[in-house]
Amino acid sequence: MSRRLLPLAALVLTGCALGPNYRRPEAQPPAAFRGQAQAEAASLADQPWWDVFGDPALKVLVAEALKSNFDARAATWRVEEYRARLGIERAGWLPAIVPGATWARGRQSTYSTSGHDLGQGYDVRAGVSWELDLWGRVRRLNEAALATYLGAQDARRGVYLATLAQTAAAYFELRELDHRLEIAKATTAAFGETYDLFSRRLAGGAASALEAARARAAKASAAATIPVLERQIQAQENLLCLLLGRGPGPIARGRDLARQPLPPAIPAGLPSALLERRPDLREAEARLVAANAAVGVAKASQFPTLSLTGLLGGAAPELSRITGPGTEWSVGASLTGPVLQGLRLQRQKDAAVAQWQQARVRWQAAVSGAFGEVSSALVAYQKEAEAEKELAGAVDALKEAVALANLRYTAGLSNYLEVLDAQQQLFPAENALSQARLARLLTMVQLYKALGGGWNLADPGAMDPGA
Repeated sequence: MSRRLLPLAALVLTGCALGPNYRRPEAQPPAAFRGQAQAEAASLADQPWWDVFGDPALKVLVAEALKSNFDARAATWRVEEYRARLGIERAGWLPAIVPGATWARGRQSTYSTSGHDLGQGYDVRAGVSWELDLWGRVRRLNEAALATYLGAQDARRGVYLATLAQTAAAYFELRELDHRLEIAKATTAAFGETYDLFSRRLAGGAASALEAARARAAKASAAATIPVLERQIQAQENLLCLLLGRGPGPIARGRDLARQPLPPAIPAGLPSALLERRPDLREAEARLVAANAAVGVAKASQFPTLSLTGLLGGAAPELSRITGPGTEWSVGASLTGPVLQGLRLQRQKDAAVAQWQQARVRWQAAVSGAFGEVSSALVAYQKEAEAEKELAGAVDALKEAVALANLRYTAGLSNYLEVLDAQQQLFPAENALSQARLARLLTMVQLYKALGGGWNLADPGAMDPGA
């Protein structure tokens, strides 16, 4: 290297980056989640989703959704967009080369003192410019672009996680509707048997027309819920198809609602692990990093810009003579700086600082909200389990009451009101138990999402449980 270039190289290599270097703000995570007996390292979110959801049919649906969901596909292309934008900013480190070539042929005026012969000329040259990053402006632009790109990757993971949770929730809701349809059909059949019994007794003179009419009304009321549930089932299937990125149609079923696996307790892990696991928190922090870098860009813009320029080329009447005597070259440097713009540039910096403060507050709010989501889901899962247990006991007792009421009525020990009353209490109790089971399943899905489960989702092709 020429000695004349050594000071310049030293200046480039030791150039400083203006603006603050990023440091994560204090998050102050709690020692344990509310609803968690004690902090533990193990977490439900550490398990892959195909181990959390044990229904084989659901596994197939989730795998399809992660590959074909419209939002997931759009998020993948958004990552590619920001990958390209990162490449644009990285190009700022390199010299810009602009080649050019011209050819001209012409004839001068007859009255020209230099004659009027035909003439032609060639001009071939390439210009080079390179901004020396003395104040770290290019470096901070690259930091912001990299953070935005990484944030887009985390946003894609968030879309994958949301798609996973929505698909699982929609499937469980579909299976719950299926279960309630079975209950409605069984209840209609039970009321039909009661009505047949009352009709036979009415024909034999052992029952009144009122008993038969009340039994017929109970049967019709239960039967009226069947078409409503069938309509809801088809609408739920269409919703699932939309999540799967396909047209409306039927959905394959797997396990019954009652056979869907549910752990008695769910480990939540350490609260501090959420900062690294949840994609929305990682995305919010990436925005904060980008905003931090933007402050450095605004500050560096207040200082002069030093650029090296160069030109190499040639001009000659014939292309073969473009080198040698026709060669042209030049090297130089340019220094440009803001003049009488101090107030405007200072305000730009103030705006960048304000944007950083907004990003910091949003990140802190997201972190606080995440801790609250997990705590609420933990408590909900525990309480839903207690409610389901009580409702299961109530359903068992009502089934026994229906059987006893039928025996008493057949033996002539009670009137029809006991039978109808027991059956009419059982129908809503079974529906309530079905909805309680669904609530537990949905809470498990919500808790898996709130914990950042599947946070390492990246390539949908690598997320096939059968691979």
